[in-house]
Amino acid sequence: MTPVNASDPNSSGTAQDPLEPSVGAEPAEPPRYRPYHHPAAGWGAARSVTQILVGERRVVEGSRAIMRMNHENGGFDCPGCAWPDDTKGLRLDICENGIKHVTWEMTGKRVGREFFASHTVTELEEWSDFALEDQGRLTEPMVYDPDTDHYVPIRWTDAFALIGRTLRGLDAPDQAAFYTSGRLGNEATFLYQLMARELGTNNLPDCSNMCHEATGRALQASLGTGKGTADLKDWETADALFVMGVNAASNAPRMLTSLAAAYRRGAAVVHINPLVEAAATRTIVPHDFVDMALFKPTRTSTLNLQPRIGGDMALVRGMAKAILEQTGADPKAVDREFIERCTDGFEEYRELCRTTPWEEIERQSGLDRADILRAARVYREADRSIFSWCLGVTQHEHGVDTVREIVNLLLLRGNLGREGAGPSPVRGHSNVQGNRTCGIDHRPTEAFLDRLAEVCGIRPPREHGMDTVATVGAMHRGEVKVFVGMGGNFALAAPDTSYTYEGLRSCEMTVQVSTKLNRSHVVHGRQALILPCLGRTEKDHQRAGLQSTSVEDSMSMVHLSVGMKRPASAQLLSEPAIIAGMARAALPDSDTPWEWYVEDYDRIRDTMARVLDGFEDFNRRVRLPLGFRIKQPARELVFLTPSGRAEFSSAPLPDVVPAPGTLALGTMRSHDQWNTTIYSDNDRYRGVRNLRTLVFMNRDDMRERGIGAMDPVDITSTARDGSTRSLNGYLAVPYDIPRGCAAGYMPEMNVLCALGDYSTQSDQPIMKHLRVTVTRGAAGGPDAR
Repeated sequence: MTPVNASDPNSSGTAQDPLEPSVGAEPAEPPRYRPYHHPAAGWGAARSVTQILVGERRVVEGSRAIMRMNHENGGFDCPGCAWPDDTKGLRLDICENGIKHVTWEMTGKRVGREFFASHTVTELEEWSDFALEDQGRLTEPMVYDPDTDHYVPIRWTDAFALIGRTLRGLDAPDQAAFYTSGRLGNEATFLYQLMARELGTNNLPDCSNMCHEATGRALQASLGTGKGTADLKDWETADALFVMGVNAASNAPRMLTSLAAAYRRGAAVVHINPLVEAAATRTIVPHDFVDMALFKPTRTSTLNLQPRIGGDMALVRGMAKAILEQTGADPKAVDREFIERCTDGFEEYRELCRTTPWEEIERQSGLDRADILRAARVYREADRSIFSWCLGVTQHEHGVDTVREIVNLLLLRGNLGREGAGPSPVRGHSNVQGNRTCGIDHRPTEAFLDRLAEVCGIRPPREHGMDTVATVGAMHRGEVKVFVGMGGNFALAAPDTSYTYEGLRSCEMTVQVSTKLNRSHVVHGRQALILPCLGRTEKDHQRAGLQSTSVEDSMSMVHLSVGMKRPASAQLLSEPAIIAGMARAALPDSDTPWEWYVEDYDRIRDTMARVLDGFEDFNRRVRLPLGFRIKQPARELVFLTPSGRAEFSSAPLPDVVPAPGTLALGTMRSHDQWNTTIYSDNDRYRGVRNLRTLVFMNRDDMRERGIGAMDPVDITSTARDGSTRSLNGYLAVPYDIPRGCAAGYMPEMNVLCALGDYSTQSDQPIMKHLRVTVTRGAAGGPDAR
């Protein structure tokens, strides 16, 4: 990784010294783009892993971690993505990005009181996000001292007391918000929501509000469950896999194993994405040692389709229309028996497909009719099909309608409730789905609240709380005065960056529970606390002995995770212990046995088993090999919908064609990135080195605007309310992307997404569908306005 100017908040790089970032250093190499033509994973991943382990001086310890990650019987769950663990006992069920994340957590660098005594918060605000996190692990609780502009040490008891006094002093419980990142384990999640609701609020914003909220709402409406129904065994037996809006090689790299296996057994693998990503070409899976030795790649795709940004719904509608048009000559093109027995709304949907013109489908999808018919033919010829999708589908105004359209297509051929078929959303963070399952929901059901009240003896509030977007707005208006962040980096993850910063700074108190220093610690309220916690790889000892925590993967499997490493500091507390400490201080008269729960996490699980559907006999079942799968009624063709059937939806196609002179821009992660954590300025699979402040553009769009390769450009977004936001001095990179489309990296481009630009269907920020203009800019460094 190349050192860059650590004072530039739009850049990243390696600080030359743990306490002295390289202010003013110039890159050793200039930014570079060169198309990537190699297989995904393979020796490129092996080389990257070696560099990471050597660079962090964690060769021995990191190698031990690799052998313990994603394994039953004492292993720990990868803190990266939520892809399910291998079911066949694979010894190296790991990936490059998982190793990056674990090594990032296991670093030997430390951030203690000496560091904070040497740097004011004002100084740290000027550091890059990479430089902040690269300082190492936090070691003790810290409190902000406004007189000196430094964080100073504080005892745990005093920190909890300060939080408790502030929460008790609020005029109303809804003046507090409790944010959750996807890394929080199930037991801590349950305690966290219990604390919030005993305090009297459902203000539980979480990262799902920004990623898969549309998925949950769509599947709930269509099938009566907010989760996918397919599991990993279904992926192993499907005849066709349709992978939509996901860069699997970076965001869920272990999926490459399933894609390669599908191709080898003769299944069709269709990738649908505006960009042809590395996972949609070929791979060498690193644990296939023969293939590695022979440099023998396997294809991971039989068909690639590149719809315009936002065009997925039109594509799926076209596939459904093609299938329905075949029924005259081919009555088995649709499963009439399944439709009549299990669904509602079919005739309305069939009429909608009939009256949707092919010309409009082509225009909105950005694809020719012939390409859509090819995809439809694959679907018709497959007996069992799975559709998988990620944020490229959900982060749009019409994200809910698109997911429901996918379900419509599955229902047409009865691809539900049988092996090798069904919807399979790709969740990003390792326990983001478990967070929602275990109660992190600003819109809880009455049934859940009734059980929580009965089992835990509290009176939970019945009014809906605030999600992420609403929380930022409420902070601005002074309606949310205390913000507690349980993991993550809210300041960078949320939309409308400068507006989010202002909201956090308007708070009376911000509390961040973290493992490493990040932007949310230097963008803070009038009072601010940093509470350092154990990492997923670290041993968690409580009174009853070594503890384990559980997580839920993206296919509803729940299993245990046990840390293997000595904690980075003796002063670190576990997340359940931190939550219990805050809860006891804020609720001194509570009958909830907070301290008793923390002594032995089995006690938390026993209570969860009485509250949560599907968690019955939790402690026994979670200790089974590979854990257990939460029952999905729709998988058994039991639909908890108003009609008691799977519901076809009949939404009109949205108009997603950009206005003349504008582009549709989607934000995304680079390969050397995990959510808001930046490992380097490189993006290997897209051929980028030493550059993050870029925009990928279609060559014809660039030519039309007089923009050359690597020319500086100015990017301006226009929000619904007419306001504009700009990024200046970014570099234009010519890329294979449809005309009228552009893409760039989050979190840098989050500044372009106004807080008011959220989906009216899901309340998600529409970070994959921003309206922008791109013009040739002046030479100079990047900046935001």
